[in-house]
Amino acid sequence: MDPVLPEELVMLQRSVREFVEEKLAPLEREIEEKDEIPRHVIDAMAGMGLFGLGFKEEVGGQGFGKLGYCVAVEQLARANASLWNVIGGSAGLCGTAIDIGGPDALRSRFLPDLLSARKIGAYGLSEPGAGSDAAGLKTTARRDGDAYVIDGAKTFITNAPIADVFVIFTTLDPKLGSKAITAFVVERATAGLEVGRNDAKMGLHGSTTAQLYFREMRVPASQRVGEEGKGFAIALATLDYGRMGLAAHAVGAAQRLLEACVAHAKTRTQFGRPIGTNQAIQWPLADAAIEVHAARLMVYDAASRADRGERVTDRASKAKLFATEALGRIADAAVQIHGGMGYMRELWIERAYRDARIYRIYEGTSEIQRLVIAQGLLADS
Repeated sequence: MDPVLPEELVMLQRSVREFVEEKLAPLEREIEEKDEIPRHVIDAMAGMGLFGLGFKEEVGGQGFGKLGYCVAVEQLARANASLWNVIGGSAGLCGTAIDIGGPDALRSRFLPDLLSARKIGAYGLSEPGAGSDAAGLKTTARRDGDAYVIDGAKTFITNAPIADVFVIFTTLDPKLGSKAITAFVVERATAGLEVGRNDAKMGLHGSTTAQLYFREMRVPASQRVGEEGKGFAIALATLDYGRMGLAAHAVGAAQRLLEACVAHAKTRTQFGRPIGTNQAIQWPLADAAIEVHAARLMVYDAASRADRGERVTDRASKAKLFATEALGRIADAAVQIHGGMGYMRELWIERAYRDARIYRIYEGTSEIQRLVIAQGLLADS
């Protein structure tokens, strides 16, 4: 692919970078310590159009395609990781599922509010017994007149404590596996929906997650996303785009860590000279630069193909796997290069190290990405 971005995306990249550095970066420590993103910050991100990036204007989005979305997400990684996570869970997953599945009545009803952040969305797929095995859902839905009655639970649901709208995946018959999975839009005030307490996490402080419980929850049939039994395809297509966004964020986070390491290597002296003069420091810097560059090209390639209407399951998995594992290595190297200060909470490197660990788990673990890639290879042979 051509790695040179068109001028409109260069301008988008620059404007998001300036917004992040001027408005979001100064709030990093406050968000980390309070484990909360103030509503005025979400409103500011919405005012920049960040929730609507990658969506067509006719559904309330800002345009710019999936490549533009990834370009912006990369720049958002230059601040606290939780800031993008609220966008990724709301528009990136919840909004995308509605956009993919439809029908038009649901798109027009919910997308304008989600893509402007007037309402926050969440994506309910994972369950206590169905994480990587997404087809093994136990949350059931049964038809009852002009509604469905839903019972079950979801776990680790990003944005759940603050969400107004949920896309929930259920099964009409557990014995049918993926063929029975069906999705619904559920509003927070729906009777029978209970949102658990905010989970205490290792990292991503500020990004809220919680369990969801459904007890005889009635949802109108008009709020079904797509047809009965088509929910699994909607979930997988949504995750393709989600994985591209996550990979883009990993690239941006790794780039920021690399820049910090280079600056530290130039200014930190030991034995009378900058530590960057030592080969032991130069090699991890070189390795990090190579991995960031390769990961960025993989993300841009997948996003460009998505904008051309190609199926990108394989390339999204490759980008997600490579970029997130590279981030893990680079975050570890950053702590090592910064020495004792890299381990102190006084410096943001320590937070970035903790935040980086989840990237290899959510939206499909590294192991699942390898399965997806291998199955694609075997299917093509």
